[in-house]
Amino acid sequence: MYSKFWLIIKDDSKRTFEVCGQASSDNAFTNKTYAMQRAGMNVSSVTPPVTNKTSSKGLIKITGYTQEDGLHERLLNEFRTITMRSADEW
Repeated sequence: MYSKFWLIIKDDSKRTFEVCGQASSDNAFTNKTYAMQRAGMNVSSVTPPVTNKTSSKGLIKITGYTQEDGLHERLLNEFRTITMRSADEW
């Protein structure tokens, strides 16, 4: 059994990804991704285990996607804007 997972967020519209870090539980990260999807954002997440082949952040590659630094922060800001807009409509 694996004890740590990589947290990877993907922007499926722009075909970019960012490795956000490692965690022993991916629940909060996955829940935030699902919330973004419910808000209408075209994002997904991947949580592969940390292994000898993927022991470093730089070794992680996703076919068809390019790496974008700051992607997670940009997506969180976009999600915050969507959430605040829906709160204003209430």
